[in-house]
Amino acid sequence: MRCPGAIVYNGAMKLEHLDHVAITVSDLDRSMQWYRDVLGLERRFQDAWGDEPPIMMCAGDTCVALFPPSGRPNPVPGADTLAMRHFAFVTNRARWNQARAELKERGIEASFSDHGVSQSVYLMDPDGHTIELTTYELSDGD
Repeated sequence: MRCPGAIVYNGAMKLEHLDHVAITVSDLDRSMQWYRDVLGLERRFQDAWGDEPPIMMCAGDTCVALFPPSGRPNPVPGADTLAMRHFAFVTNRARWNQARAELKERGIEASFSDHGVSQSVYLMDPDGHTIELTTYELSDGD
């Protein structure tokens, strides 16, 4: 699904989609379970890689690659640090509404934002990485 109103780059490089986002997590098993149970991502490539990192958790063509820290982990940096701020998954309005309800049922804090062209909720994984769930199907009732 392409972002509505997206400008198509006509240069030599023709990319298809974001393959994965690589993040460092403090506990691979806990994070794998959280991304599976909360976001519904599926684990891929376990047959090829076994339990060696990364652990690839995927939705459609996009994955989150979970890596262990190389030493004692530092906390996720704040918005004042040059770093990735968040990553986002898109879904349709019905699934987005369902996700909001499920987050509330689980007691997972999520903040709402209306971007005009889309609406999003932001939540944090167990290590404090911010994840955005967004829909471009707008609704007046939120």
